[in-house]
Amino acid sequence: MQPDLELVHIRKGESFAAWMHGYPFRTVRWHYHPEYEIHLVVATSGRFYIGDHIGRFEPGQLVVTGPNLPQNWISEIEPGEVVPTRSLVIQFPESFIESCIAGMAEMDAVAPLLKRSHRGLLFDKATSDVVRPLMERAIEARGLARLSLFYQILDVVANAREPEVLASLSYELDLSNINESGINRAIAYLRENLTDDIDEGALAEMVGQSTSTFSRAFKRHTGTTLVRYKNQLRIDLACLTLLTRPEIKVAEICYETGFSNLSNFNRHFQKLKGMSPSQFRATFAANGVFKAAE
Repeated sequence: MQPDLELVHIRKGESFAAWMHGYPFRTVRWHYHPEYEIHLVVATSGRFYIGDHIGRFEPGQLVVTGPNLPQNWISEIEPGEVVPTRSLVIQFPESFIESCIAGMAEMDAVAPLLKRSHRGLLFDKATSDVVRPLMERAIEARGLARLSLFYQILDVVANAREPEVLASLSYELDLSNINESGINRAIAYLRENLTDDIDEGALAEMVGQSTSTFSRAFKRHTGTTLVRYKNQLRIDLACLTLLTRPEIKVAEICYETGFSNLSNFNRHFQKLKGMSPSQFRATFAANGVFKAAE
């Protein structure tokens, strides 16, 4: 099932949306929107989905997501129960934040945070505790006071303890503007031929480097080895297949994504996703992300 587009309403004379909602609520579904979002849960616990990440949430969870990243939070409440305020939300357009960065040198510090948020970022409780009163005030404030609070919130999250990155590498890399040289060219080739048996030597030759030089450069660029990176991308592809083609058996997906045997596939999947492929598919199906095959 494709995520629904959420239309974010930004009032006339304002640069961003700041609001709160309860649970159940109309926006609580598998959805996406072109705006960045700062999302703080203040009540209930349950299960949340960011891209292909599945996790548990509880009060105090603070997440920042980039544009068009599918997401949902499903609270575990009693039948008929209504929670007046479940989440505090700030949403801001890419054009607005880009103009801020272009016009104010101090905003350069926010750029790395925004780039990483394309995979979703989960912050610690200490950061959440600082951000919550600022978000509550921003929801009520108007004019320059509101804008000042927005910048304070950005300053806190940009300088916070390293957040946990949620969605997989497939949500981080945008190849539409990738340059045609060096490691980026090798990564692009690897992604386009992901299920083929490509070794480090072949990629090194492609970019005109020795294998050892390429290996060092690749690890600096990606933070991991080629083998691990390739396995992670293959698991990412498997996750996409599990979600979009529920009629395909797990064993078929294993071989389609380039793994040579099912036990190896299951081991890597469990390590990266914290559950088996079958559990991954069943969890999304149970929460209405897609309709599982009969």
